[in-house]
Amino acid sequence: MESLGLGFEIIIVLVAAVAGGVLAHRLRLPVLLGYLLAGMLVSPHGLGLVQDTAAIEGLAQIGVVLLLFTLGLEFSLDELRKIGAVAVLGGIAQILLTALAGFGLGSALGWPVAESIFFGFLISLSSTLIVLKLLLERGEFDSCHGRIMTGILLVQDLSLVPLMIILPTLGTTGADVGPALLEAGRNALGFIVVMLGAGLFLLPKVLDRVARARSRELFLISVVSLSLAAAIAAAFFGVSAAVGAFIAGLLIGRSVFARQALADIVPFRDAFGALFFVSLGTLADLSFITANPGLIIGVVAFIIAVKFFICAAIPWIFGYNARTALFTGFGLTQIGEFSFVLAGVGVAAGILRETTYALTLGAAITTMVLTPFVMSAAHFAYRQLEKFRFGQRMLSLRADESNHAVQPLSGHTIICGGGRTSDTLVKVLSRRKLAYLIIDLDPQVIKRLRRASVPSIYGDASNPEILACAGLEKAKLLVCTFPSFLDVEITVKNARSVNPRIDIVARVERDRDAETLRNIGVNELVKPQFEASLEITRHALHRYGVNATEIQYLLNSLRQGTMS
Repeated sequence: MESLGLGFEIIIVLVAAVAGGVLAHRLRLPVLLGYLLAGMLVSPHGLGLVQDTAAIEGLAQIGVVLLLFTLGLEFSLDELRKIGAVAVLGGIAQILLTALAGFGLGSALGWPVAESIFFGFLISLSSTLIVLKLLLERGEFDSCHGRIMTGILLVQDLSLVPLMIILPTLGTTGADVGPALLEAGRNALGFIVVMLGAGLFLLPKVLDRVARARSRELFLISVVSLSLAAAIAAAFFGVSAAVGAFIAGLLIGRSVFARQALADIVPFRDAFGALFFVSLGTLADLSFITANPGLIIGVVAFIIAVKFFICAAIPWIFGYNARTALFTGFGLTQIGEFSFVLAGVGVAAGILRETTYALTLGAAITTMVLTPFVMSAAHFAYRQLEKFRFGQRMLSLRADESNHAVQPLSGHTIICGGGRTSDTLVKVLSRRKLAYLIIDLDPQVIKRLRRASVPSIYGDASNPEILACAGLEKAKLLVCTFPSFLDVEITVKNARSVNPRIDIVARVERDRDAETLRNIGVNELVKPQFEASLEITRHALHRYGVNATEIQYLLNSLRQGTMS
């Protein structure tokens, strides 16, 4: 094995990454968990197939650089603006409060102060990769709690940059901490000033000159070279290489070349990223994890409980109701992938011991595996709360007092959800002078609607009291635009109990959910992806000269499922 050298060990690491990733995918788990477990298996603490972990880690740092570079490319200030204070202020508060709780746990376990502080910030970050994937699969990405979670996750991701600058200074002791922190800040500021100058004057010219060659290979090499050059320049200033790559990505992301740069570099990021996560797995001491299952379970329970209460409290404090707070709290209970990046910094700086790193890694993997089940528990908890009077009262808190001031309506349309899906319907109903009313859980949406003098109610449309307040008994039509199947299902059931005769139109994403909604009384179902495919078909047939009547007949056949 030793005679074959580093190249053979890299092959072992890559093969292990593929095997671990495939296994994780088959188990419907995030592939990065497969990478971590593969690294633990082939490490010196496992089967011992890889011994030269230092060399592997050196290559893996390229993965960190590219990971942060693409984070800078993808950063969107518009997303933060859409969510507003609950994302920015709430996200910062969540990080600090969770870090404080983690510091308390570390102190209780007898850890050094610096290690306890570092551990607190490690557990404060949640997994953007896992949460967004689950939100998209469940059709909840555009829901109120989905937008809040996305905003908080974005703030957490951005916090990685200052944390990577500040936290390594904890490796110094006593009176040296202050000067070390000032030096780190000065170095970071100097680097940012240099990068801003390069980003405004040099980078656009370089990329423009390369793009004129119309060579994709040259453009790709230029983008990778720029990211690595920024990382090297950051190291020259005493700043983390990953931070330098992030700032370079941020600057290129403001240019016209951002989309192409991202598209070209993602495959390299994923390949080196896999190497990075496998290398992190090789650092974990399997013997410590297997010898201390009780400690890991206790830490996992602590992390889930603390993060749930803090993340649930934030939307509540910012004016959202109990339902949104409940779903947000359950969704952000895991430790995130960027925590591993931060943990690597802590190990390199000598702040995290091997045992603490192994404990953190074991807890992180466990919370990630539990995330789909914890998010499903949010739906279960909501349904159970609805069955009891106390739960109903809690969920109905924060109902808008001005809801009762809504003018009595009759023969109107009740639109559940005031997002983009309902905008076209609202325009048409307004133009035709037809009565309608919108119910939405997002106070920001309600404020916008009321500024436009749109009849609206703040509340949970699945709550029978809110539906009654909207005049459901006298309504002609109920339209459910919610992206979440659970929201639509509960709303339809409660609507049928209030007004069995009302016509209901609902949005649905998956075929298996469509059958359930038909069985509980939805009159018309709209499948966004299916409707988009029909429109594409319409335009394609039109280009071939098929007349409008025949096109409509074909589309109707597709809708009814009668076309063979």
